Amino acid sequence: MSPAVSGSTSTLLPAFSGCIDARQFAIGPVPRVTRLYSRDFVGRRGRGVVRESFLVAEEPNCTISPQREKTIRAFMHFERPFQCSPAPLAVQGLNISVIQWLTLDGRGLGAELILLTSQVMRFGCLTLCAVALGGCATIRNEPINIPLAADAAPVEASRAIPTNGDDLVIGLAFSGGGTRAAAFSYGVLSEFDRTAAGPVRSNSPLLDRIDYVSGVSGGAVTAAYFGLKGRAALSDFRERFLLRDAEESLRTPFMPVSVIRAYEGGVNDAQQFPRWLDENLFRGATFKELDAAHRPRVLINASDVYNRTPFVFNETTFKAICSDLNSYPIASAVAASAAMPVVFAPIVLTSYANRCRANIPNWITSAQNNAAAPPLLKELASAIARYRDGSVPYIKLLDGGLVDNYGLSGFTVARLSAETPYGPLTAQQAIKVRRILFLVVDAGRGPSGDWAQSAEGPTAPEIVRAAADTAIDSSARASFTAFDQTMSEWRDSLVRWRCSLSPTARQNYAAVAKWDCRDLKFFVGRINFEQLGTPRALALNSIPTRFKLSPEDVETLIAAGQDALRANSTFHAFLGSIDGRVLTAASSTSR
Repeated sequence: MSPAVSGSTSTLLPAFSGCIDARQFAIGPVPRVTRLYSRDFVGRRGRGVVRESFLVAEEPNCTISPQREKTIRAFMHFERPFQCSPAPLAVQGLNISVIQWLTLDGRGLGAELILLTSQVMRFGCLTLCAVALGGCATIRNEPINIPLAADAAPVEASRAIPTNGDDLVIGLAFSGGGTRAAAFSYGVLSEFDRTAAGPVRSNSPLLDRIDYVSGVSGGAVTAAYFGLKGRAALSDFRERFLLRDAEESLRTPFMPVSVIRAYEGGVNDAQQFPRWLDENLFRGATFKELDAAHRPRVLINASDVYNRTPFVFNETTFKAICSDLNSYPIASAVAASAAMPVVFAPIVLTSYANRCRANIPNWITSAQNNAAAPPLLKELASAIARYRDGSVPYIKLLDGGLVDNYGLSGFTVARLSAETPYGPLTAQQAIKVRRILFLVVDAGRGPSGDWAQSAEGPTAPEIVRAAADTAIDSSARASFTAFDQTMSEWRDSLVRWRCSLSPTARQNYAAVAKWDCRDLKFFVGRINFEQLGTPRALALNSIPTRFKLSPEDVETLIAAGQDALRANSTFHAFLGSIDGRVLTAASSTSR
């Protein structure tokens, strides 16, 4: 196999000049980096295709000893003779022969070093030089949010959900999970479009009656695009995103230069993915197009990794940092929601504290001073207060799944912070509503790997992946539990308020004849792979959570979303409660 040369040596690693004095770390002869070679092979224990890259370090006289060449050829099966670069780049302090880097395709990152010398001190030099080289790397994550106008109005305590004006409220939350989550949630939306109910608008698809949609990571892509385009999103989302390689602009090979960038904050900076999303999907759209009157209401969820709290792209948060949400690109918010740590540098926002007259809502101060306030509300209130008082001038955002992979925190906080029994609905909406449906579309990953079948293992990459999945799943379960409890308490609060109204108040709120104050039902549930049976769930769980999938996997996930909604008991109960008004329900569509 011929070596794959990844560019010239001048582009392999940043120039060392000006970063560090070579003599500080020089131990023995100073080698030179000439080529990066790579090959693919089938990994051990069924882990798929693994990429091996070798950084060949040569002595200053530009020679490779016969023993070194033999060793490299044994690994790489090279046939071409080795040649020095015309202008080899000196990397100070290294006296090693070969470095091997591995990536486990679609399953996270792992690294393994093969040092053909036994000098531990030389390995220390490798680490020091990687850190020093990082000083020359450039991670572009400059904030792009702009200040709020000086005459901006005070922050509203809560914002009512813009509804259809009928007696239904429908909300969906799409979990994280790359294109896998995006395709699964797209399948659920397409099934909503195939289910109609009346008689408010005869044969009106339920898709057109969705009032609220929230998303995290891959689910945020679907949520944002559907929220922006409505039913028109179903016509081209597959071609414009699901079947595209959204990783084409990213640095994914696990090479030494990637390690340097990872050390600096992220292999990919904060511009590449937002630019790709904007050019291929959102095309310059900002949150101005998702304003207060827009329906469905869209919530994009990221994680504030300093405060360890959810960060929701909404007016409350942006006015707290005196920044203009309307001008902020939707693509950047979605990219923040999907910014996996190390793989991506954080998306950064500037807090323009004390540069506007927008006061923070009363609930923030109340939650801070109330020892019995719900933990989620109290922690978020403290984070927003730090934004406002200037103690956190830069907000660093990463993948929303780190703190809430279901994207439920936004609505939970909206309800917990409401100052009325019916908020975030208006009083008129609270009188009219009869049925409220909230579904979490969960494409999260179940247990994977075979290391639990033997005493050996797991390997380091498997441990890292399992630990991350454990933390994400734990936070998601806690988020759903908090949301479910909040919805139950809200239902009771609404019924008490409705039934306490006088006849005059009911008339003022336009209650219909024979209105029943207790006729109010909530339906809260999850849609996931497990509802489709164990064999199918295992097959779906084996699809990687990355932003590049085969067309076959995409179609499999879309069909799974359709079937999972159709089989969901909560959805069935909701449909059965609408006075038997279900008109059509599509049959399964196999692809």
